[in-house]
Order: sequence, then structure tokens, then C-alpha cells
Amino acid sequence: MVDQQEPQPRRELRSRVKRYALVAALVATALAVWGIGSRIAAREQLRRTTAAEAVLTVATAKPVLSNAGNELVLPGIVQAYTESPIYARTNGYLKVWYTDIGARVHKGQLLAQIETPEVDRELAQARADLDTAEANFALSKITNERWQGLLKKQAVSKQDADNRAGDAAAKAAMVESALQNVKRLSDLESFKRVIAPFDGVVTARNTDVGYLINAGQAPGTELFRLADIHKLRIYAQVPEAYAAAAQTGVKAELHFAERPGKTYEAEAVRTSNALDPSARTLQVELQLDNREARLFPGSYTEVHFKLPSSTETLRLPANTILFRAQGLQVAVVENRDTIEIKNVDQGRDFGKTVEILNGLSPNDMVVINPPDSIETGTRVHIAPAPQSSADQSGGAHAAP
Repeated sequence: MVDQQEPQPRRELRSRVKRYALVAALVATALAVWGIGSRIAAREQLRRTTAAEAVLTVATAKPVLSNAGNELVLPGIVQAYTESPIYARTNGYLKVWYTDIGARVHKGQLLAQIETPEVDRELAQARADLDTAEANFALSKITNERWQGLLKKQAVSKQDADNRAGDAAAKAAMVESALQNVKRLSDLESFKRVIAPFDGVVTARNTDVGYLINAGQAPGTELFRLADIHKLRIYAQVPEAYAAAAQTGVKAELHFAERPGKTYEAEAVRTSNALDPSARTLQVELQLDNREARLFPGSYTEVHFKLPSSTETLRLPANTILFRAQGLQVAVVENRDTIEIKNVDQGRDFGKTVEILNGLSPNDMVVINPPDSIETGTRVHIAPAPQSSADQSGGAHAAP
């Protein structure tokens, strides 16, 4: 009854307020639902973004199969074909020397003379002892012959005749002993003439007039050093990976610092046929004709081997290598999303690229500039390969 008696304007106002309140409630509810939904969506987006950013994006490169037979460059040690120190074989003082460093000598040429007064006196005494022994033997021989004649006539006993025969034999042995002593001292005296054992060049003279000479090979007692340089021997240590290809007859070029721009042909004449267990290398000897004596033993050379083309190895960019306590390693992407760390054996270093001897296959995808923290099992995303300038220019020309 009261409601029916309420004025019309008031009822309209109340109805309007109710509508406004309902609209406000609906708006508030919509805002609350939108706010909660947006927060949930933002949280989900953040989760997806965080998960995506947690996956490392990497650039990769494949090993390049190269022909190792092109060239193998190794350091070489140059030695004379024959080199020998010249020692004294007798004691004394250096009387005179005839050749100095750089002198070319021939086999049998006199290099120096040693004054040996003690040996000379010993030789004179030995010759006198030989004369005495020969005189005693001559007398004993005559006596023995006489007693043998008397024994035939039974004028003396057989025992006395045997004593004379034994004395003659002993005197003959003394003559032989004295003769051998004379020969020994004669040989020692002949050693005072120091002669060249072969044709060559004197590369060192370590004595002078008046020096005390002692026979033997004690350190620092060599008088001269002689080298035959008509040929040179070059020794190189070939890594194990190329040992099978470095056989006798393999050609090589030699480069010397003192001869810039010039190359010398050489050939492997022999190998050690065994690897050095500490370095895992094969020693190869090459020989080089040096009759004009333009090259020097003891110099450094680069040996450029021309190995057979059947040997192939892999090359990688240098910035793919990890240097760790376990050795050289690389990070390889497996199944396009997982890292596997592999140990590798490095060969030659070419600066921007390195040679890989073992540990990789040509189809492996190796990470470029891998972070130090990368480990086996790390999840990664492979970055798309950058478009080359040629492709970009081609696309520009294709556009209308």
C-alpha cells in the first residue's frame, strides 16, 4: 500500500539507482575478470619467455674435409753428410797446426803435428830392448843347435838338451814381445801426425801451438771438427697421422731463411720405421746435393712434404675449440637441440682453422664460440644461418 502511495518520481529514481548499481557491479566484475585473466596470461607469457631465453642459441659449423696430401710443413734439422771430431791418440804438446776453420781438406791431409818426447824415448828404448832380445835369441839358438848335435852322439843327457831347446824358445818369444812393443810405440808416434779421415771442411779448431795434448775423448779435448758437406742430411719428425704416407721416395721442398724465395728439391731416403714413444713421431731423413756449398749444416729449414693425396683430414674454425683439463674438446649439437662434448686430436694450426685428426665426423654440427660453461646435455637452439650478401643482392634485384 505504501509503495503504491509512493510518488512516481521517487520510484523512478530508485529504479534508476538499482540499474546503475547493477551496471557498476557488472563492470566491476568484468574488470576483475579481465585483470585476473591478464595477470594469468602475463604470467604464462613470462614463463614461456623465460623458458625460451633459458635455451642457449648457438651458431654451428660443419668440419670441412680437406686433402692433407696437398702439403705438410715441418721444421727440419740440417746436418752434414758426415761429421766427426778429431781427437789425439798420443800425449804431448801441439807443435804446429796447418789448417784453420773453413779450410777444405782431403783425406790423408796433415792437419797438425804433436811433439811427443816421451813416446820418442820409449820407442828408442823399445828398439834397444828388441836388439837385446834378438842377440840373446841368436846365442840361445846356436847353443840349442850344438846341444842337439851332442845329443845325437849321446854326449849329453836328453834333459840338458831339452833345457837348451826351451831356453831358445823362450828367447824367441821375448823377441816377438819386444817386436810388438816397438810396433805399438811406432803407432803411437805416428799419431803425432793428425790427418784428415775424409774429404771435408774444418768447422772447428780447438787447439793452438804449445797446448798440452792428452789422448782420448774426454770432453773439450777434440782438436778439430771436420764435416763433409758435399751432401746434407735433413731430419724431420712426421706426426703419427702422416707416418704411413711418409715413405722412402716422398718428395719435398726445402725453404731456407738465408735463401729467401728459393726452393730446393729433396727426397726421403730412409725412415726410422718406428715412432718415438714420447712424441709419437716418425723420423724421416732426406738428402740434398750441396756440392757448391751454398747451404750450411746446422741451419734451420722448412720441409714442405708432398704427401700422397689419399690422406684426408677435417678442418674446423679455430674458435670452436675448447681448451680444458681433459684436453682439446668441441661442443657438438646432437638431434638439433642437445650438446655433446667430444675430445679431439689437433693436427696442424692454420691460424683461422685447425686440423682435426681424430674425434669428429664430417656431418657433426660443431658450436662456434662455445661458452666455457657448456656441458654435455645442455639444451640449445640453432641460430639460422646468416643470409649471404649475394643472396641479399639477388633478392633485391628480384623485387618489383
